[in-house]
Amino acid sequence: QVKLVESGGGSVQAGDSLKLSCVESGRPFSWYQMGWFRQRPGKEREFVSSIGRQSLGKYYADSVEGRFAISRDNARNTVWLQMNDLKPEDTAVYFCAATTSSEHERASSYSYWGQGTQVTVSP
Repeated sequence: QVKLVESGGGSVQAGDSLKLSCVESGRPFSWYQMGWFRQRPGKEREFVSSIGRQSLGKYYADSVEGRFAISRDNARNTVWLQMNDLKPEDTAVYFCAATTSSEHERASSYSYWGQGTQVTVSP
């Protein structure tokens, strides 16, 4: 069974940066395309970013393009989300997820999810 554990969330001010980490265990990490999603208060879970198995192909939601960067290290079973120039509208619970599907922007395509980490951005 795959287990995903996120860390790195916190409370920051607008313009600050945070780096989220997600460590996978249970299956070969390189099997999975990895994604980051977020759920803002009162909203549905939404796609933020995803990365291919060998880091070939990185995708971003329009709302974070140019501010966030996804990366992974298969030797360390870890995927990161570097978040720069954070805005109050980035406030959400951030989840990492793993999929073997090519439908990388659809939450329903992901089989495994972490517990989430809270990011709060103050004006």
